[in-house]
Amino acid sequence: MQQLDTNLWVFEGGIVPFFKIPFSTRMVVVKLTDGKLWVHSPIELTDELKDQVMQLGEVAYLIAPNHLHHLFIEQWQNAFPDAMTYGTEEVIKKRSDLNFDGILETASYYPWSGEIKQLLFTGSKAMEECVFFHKSSNTLIVADLVENFRPDFFKPWQRVIAKGVGILHPNGKMPIDWRLTFTFSKSEARNHLQEILIWKPQRLVMAHGVVIDSAADEFLSRSFAWLKL
Repeated sequence: MQQLDTNLWVFEGGIVPFFKIPFSTRMVVVKLTDGKLWVHSPIELTDELKDQVMQLGEVAYLIAPNHLHHLFIEQWQNAFPDAMTYGTEEVIKKRSDLNFDGILETASYYPWSGEIKQLLFTGSKAMEECVFFHKSSNTLIVADLVENFRPDFFKPWQRVIAKGVGILHPNGKMPIDWRLTFTFSKSEARNHLQEILIWKPQRLVMAHGVVIDSAADEFLSRSFAWLKL
């Protein structure tokens, strides 16, 4: 557990393989003003992790930000049956075996809306992701919208692939397979990026890779330079 700011923590999880490439996992927890916890992309739940989280407050909201970040939701639902679960429409369709309390969209009102803004990043038929902005800490919270792995995280042959995909620190970005699906909808993606930049995030926390601790808006402008091509 690492506290990044007042009422903002990250928890590092285990490794999840994806097409034979290892992916680190990271969960973000925000403590709202009412003392309830908002949990983004829950990682594998261990007894130690459960104790740490319970010391922070009451787990109230579980967030599945895209259709790839759902692996451990059921564990958390079983451990915290009073928590409400929210996911994108895609993940809700994919995990019809789970109970969801609401769909993540841009314009709808949510119990955390006063403290956490959100935007559904659309334009790709492959995947959409709901991204979040914790206002009091100026922190943008994403899952796969940006990936930023340290080169030494990978074996040499994996590093070559990761570099080609475009997910190595300090030049991390959206993976190329997802980027390519915006070929005919870059204007939509540019509009989303512009709205995110209006928030002026200074910190960027992603599920995979090195956290950007300052000038995150400048990092994002570089990371999404591909939208100008």
